[in-house]
Amino acid sequence: MLELTVLTVPDCPNDPVMLERLAEALADHPDAHLVRHVVRDEADAARLEMHGSPTLLVNGVDPFAAPGALTSVSCRIYRDETGNTGGAPSVAALRLALRQAAEPSGPVLPDAVGRAGLGRLAPVEGGLRAVHQRVLRAFAETGKPPSTAELDEAAASFGTDGRTVLALLHSADFLRLDSGGAISAAYPFSAAPTPHVVRIQDGPTVFSMCAIDALGIAAMLGTAVTISSAEPGTGQPITVIVPANGGRAVWEPASTVVFTGQQDSRRACGEPDAAVPSVAADVCCGFINFFTSGTSAAAWAEDHAEVTGTVLNQAEALELGQHIFGPLLTATG
Repeated sequence: MLELTVLTVPDCPNDPVMLERLAEALADHPDAHLVRHVVRDEADAARLEMHGSPTLLVNGVDPFAAPGALTSVSCRIYRDETGNTGGAPSVAALRLALRQAAEPSGPVLPDAVGRAGLGRLAPVEGGLRAVHQRVLRAFAETGKPPSTAELDEAAASFGTDGRTVLALLHSADFLRLDSGGAISAAYPFSAAPTPHVVRIQDGPTVFSMCAIDALGIAAMLGTAVTISSAEPGTGQPITVIVPANGGRAVWEPASTVVFTGQQDSRRACGEPDAAVPSVAADVCCGFINFFTSGTSAAAWAEDHAEVTGTVLNQAEALELGQHIFGPLLTATG
């Protein structure tokens, strides 16, 4: 049973928006129990773990809070799956959060991979989406980042330049820049070799940041891909053929699963980026991988106590990849 708590300050204009959307999202959860609590000061916000008004707690947990988020009585801003901002989560985001809480054996996504529930679709404002999409298309078409001229062209109509927008995209973890300002990653793509090699039908061969990223490329491009990877520790080869437009994927071995892990940011495999609460490239790194079976994934996890995570079956892993990356190039604005 779902226990839901809406935390709001007095007269919050977004409180009724949250309640209306939540009512729609709860259509599939008739047994859920909902209470509303008015928070009047910072001490109360800290005690109840309110991260701005309004906040939704699902079974005592805020599914939309970034790791390390501070408690607050200020107005809270949410970003929906189209990249737009608002004062409450979208109905789609609420449904996903409720489904994951109601089905604990279902897919669990490391916070950093999905930007703590904020999604990977960049906002339109300031040319972020235009430049981000130009970067993604360049990787998809050439296997490399776009040129400075291409980035400047994408940013020009917004009165800015490509370098400025790249810095903003980096600060929000839509992509990563190296110390020289060059693009090192644009989720799902990596500019450097990784264990996950993705051959795009009628396109280049690229590297993905992790297994979930690899599984989302077909949905993002509407093009079939063939993923070649290897099981950590054993090196056993794994191949996944993902058809375009949601067709049935072929997994070899047929018992293949995906382990989605996240390292404690205090023990991150790279120097954590202080610009955002949790950077996927810092804390997830090599911990979201394909394994030949659930048994081998569990054995690897047992040997790596510094990593927390879960084993996803094939349908769950594909769903996550499609959910995160599917809308990135189809959204306009």
